[in-house]
Amino acid sequence: MAKEAFTRHGANASLDEVAKQAGIGPGTLYRHFPTRDALIEAVYHTEVEKLAVAAQKFAAAMPPVDALRAWMLLFVDYLAQKHIIAPALNAVAGGPSKLYEGSREQIQGAIDGLVKRAIRSGEIRNDLEPFDLLRALIGVGFVSSTPDWQKSAKRLVDILIAGSRR
Repeated sequence: MAKEAFTRHGANASLDEVAKQAGIGPGTLYRHFPTRDALIEAVYHTEVEKLAVAAQKFAAAMPPVDALRAWMLLFVDYLAQKHIIAPALNAVAGGPSKLYEGSREQIQGAIDGLVKRAIRSGEIRNDLEPFDLLRALIGVGFVSSTPDWQKSAKRLVDILIAGSRR
């Protein structure tokens, strides 16, 4: 509910309204998230955790290259959500870089594992650097001034996968 509220109303979304939408009292919300920053951080960290869990889930259920592709597509969706809640993230005390510190390791770990698995399978070039894939997708995300950037980024995933094959 908080993610939706921050998406719609930015960092100044009503926390009382968040509690109401979640079906809990404001006191319960404030016990778990004593400040607005704590709630914004929780929303962001939940999204990053979803990426980490998805990498494991995809690796367990899919062939290596398919798992890598599925995760990269999910990463594009994550970038889109990050753009939407960016005003709220930027309002966190200490700035967004404070939030991103721990998340970099989780995201890097997720793609590292998927790429290494794909390399071991022999389907992906062994000189591929996982961060290069992230850098390309993040780059497309930074030039997201057009409404179709996400569609373009998803096409880029297939281009990157094709270019990474042996």
